[in-house]
Amino acid sequence: MTDPAFPLLLEPEDFAARRDAVDNLLLVEVGSADAYRAGHIPGAVHLPPGVLQRGAPPAPGRIPEQSRLEEIFSYLGLGPEHHVVAYDDEGGGWAGRLLWTLDAIGHGNYSYLNGGIHAWRAAGLPEDTDITQPASRPVSVTVGTGPIAEVDDILPRLEDESFAIWDARSAEEHQGLRSGSARAGHIPGAVNIDWLELIDRGNATRLVDLEQLRERLAGLGLTPDKDIVTHCQTHHRSSLSWLAMKILGYPSVKGYHGSWGEWGNRDDLPVD
Repeated sequence: MTDPAFPLLLEPEDFAARRDAVDNLLLVEVGSADAYRAGHIPGAVHLPPGVLQRGAPPAPGRIPEQSRLEEIFSYLGLGPEHHVVAYDDEGGGWAGRLLWTLDAIGHGNYSYLNGGIHAWRAAGLPEDTDITQPASRPVSVTVGTGPIAEVDDILPRLEDESFAIWDARSAEEHQGLRSGSARAGHIPGAVNIDWLELIDRGNATRLVDLEQLRERLAGLGLTPDKDIVTHCQTHHRSSLSWLAMKILGYPSVKGYHGSWGEWGNRDDLPVD
C-alpha cells in the first residue's frame, strides 16, 4: 500500500486511525528510558535525547560527528523508505531536535506527533510497556548544511534587513540576567520568544494556535520572506521554534547548533 504521506503536524487521533495503512513507518519516542518503560505508544522505539547532541564543551549542542550519527541511525534502522513519526513528553523540543537532525542528513520524510505522549493519553489512546526493538541495520549518512547555521552564517548579516534571529531562551537569559555561558546577553538584534510559549499546557502540550503564532511572529519581524536562524543554549529548545516555523511554511529557517553555548563563550563575537 502506498504511504498516504502523513502531514508534518500530525494529530494523535489521525495517527491512531491511519497508522496501519502506512508502510515503512518508524515511530520514535525521544525521552528518558524510565518514561518510555512506564508507558509509550505501541510500536514506538526509544531514543535517548542526549545522543542527538555532541556533548563537548563549550558548545555541547552541536550536531554529532558523522560516525556517531551513523551509529544512531543504524540502531534505528533508518532507510530512505521510512516515514519517521517523532514525539516526546515535553511538548516538542526533543522531537523537533530529531526532525532537525533528519533534515540535516537529507531525510525529509517525517512528522511531529502534536502534543506527544501527553496528547496521546488525553485522547484515551492505548499504551504499551513492552520494549520495541528497532530493526537495526548498517546506515551511512551525509551531513548537509541545509538546516544548520554556523557563526559565519550569522555574523555578517546582523545588519541585514532580510535576516532575523529567534532567541528561544527565557527572557532572563535574553536580557543577560542569567547565563549558561561565560558571557550573558543575546546576539544583537535577536528577537526573544521563550520556547515554552509555543506549548499549550491546557491542551495536553500541543502547539499553540498556529494562526495566532503566525501573527505574533510577523509582529516581531519574524516573517517568511526573511532568512531566519533560531537558537537557545544548545539548540534543544530552539528545535521547537525551528519546527514551528517549518509547520507554518517558512521557506528559509535554520537552527544554530552552536547556540549560546558557542556564542556566549567567544570573546570575539558581539553581545547585547
